[in-house]
Amino acid sequence: MVIKPMIRSNICINAHPQGCAKEVENQIAYVKAQNAKRGRKPGAAVSGGSHASGPVKAVLVLGCSTGYGLASRIAAAFGYGAATVGVSFEKEGSETKGGTPGWYNNMAFDRAAAREGIASWTLNADAFSNETRAAVIAKAKEMGLAFDLVVYSLASPVRTDPETGVLYKSVLKPFGQPYAGLTVDTMTGKLSTMTAEPATEEEAAQTVKVMGGEDWALWIDALQNAGLLARGCSTVAYSYIGPSHTHAIYRDGTIGGAKKHLEKTAREMNERLASSVGGSAFVSVNKGLVTRSSAVIPVIPIYLSILFKAMKEKGTHEGCIEQIERLYAERLFSGKAVPVDAEGLIRIDDWEMDQAIQAVVSDRMSAVTEENLPQFGDLDGYRHDFLAANGFDVAGIDYEADVARLDAIN
Repeated sequence: MVIKPMIRSNICINAHPQGCAKEVENQIAYVKAQNAKRGRKPGAAVSGGSHASGPVKAVLVLGCSTGYGLASRIAAAFGYGAATVGVSFEKEGSETKGGTPGWYNNMAFDRAAAREGIASWTLNADAFSNETRAAVIAKAKEMGLAFDLVVYSLASPVRTDPETGVLYKSVLKPFGQPYAGLTVDTMTGKLSTMTAEPATEEEAAQTVKVMGGEDWALWIDALQNAGLLARGCSTVAYSYIGPSHTHAIYRDGTIGGAKKHLEKTAREMNERLASSVGGSAFVSVNKGLVTRSSAVIPVIPIYLSILFKAMKEKGTHEGCIEQIERLYAERLFSGKAVPVDAEGLIRIDDWEMDQAIQAVVSDRMSAVTEENLPQFGDLDGYRHDFLAANGFDVAGIDYEADVARLDAIN
């Protein structure tokens, strides 16, 4: 069958297996190129990572299949030779029915790791469950791993509390009053206004239960109790702040409230880890990028399109893999104290929030129309990233070729 993107309301609901695999290979190639530039010579992590060189030998990535989580796993494995364990919850493909992009990404990662003798294990399961924690702990012990780094990169609309069985749902809403903002149809470039009603207290509380730091802390506690945190280990979760004109719907809304809880959790865990294993906990504030969720947030698609153009003009634009490779090399594993801001946050969004960049973006945001968006923004680049996240519009893939089956990436 020939696979074309199926897009509904700025959401791509299918994936191209070979395109997803090629995107993973592209990210691996980038990391290898950076190895040469930075003088890194990673060794393959076999039998628990004992042959890996450098500061990280074994890494657990929770939410490993797409975006920043996938990039975190690729950078660890192919940048440092680390053994990796990855957890994500994806729909599997069958011979005739497609899987989610993350399912193909995981398959491509494991194939590439095996080819280069880098230890890896991927678990397709609900990362919020105690059963999943138990499975990861058992496998890590079997592999002889003690984690130097635990990456928490989960994003989910729902979470079932593992102790009570109560299902919680997250929402992306403002507080206090409705929010209205322009959005852009990714494929046509048409502008429209999107609105979001204010959240209730119950919705805000549920969002914190799903997207806050509670589950992250459960993972770290379980790993520590099992003796699987190496001396000096670090754990990092990802967040976003962005500029003031996105705050009402994001930083100052329900998701922002959950991220603030995540940051509070990091400060608490940092104290515990420092005293117990000489470790540390961080939240890294990352650059705004195209994700499956950001495309349906009011104002964010237009902001990102304009941001991308401004940063490309300055030569500072980064995607997920560029951000995470820099986070590892210049922040977490630089050999120096990890630089943080006054709130204790790693700011790898520094190039996005550069004053000169934000001044250009703000001017263009205030003047953007449907007619001048191609001039002010990089809609083509935004569209490419949107499609490539699902394996489409990837160079080197023949999208007119027949795909024999949807449970393979060959």
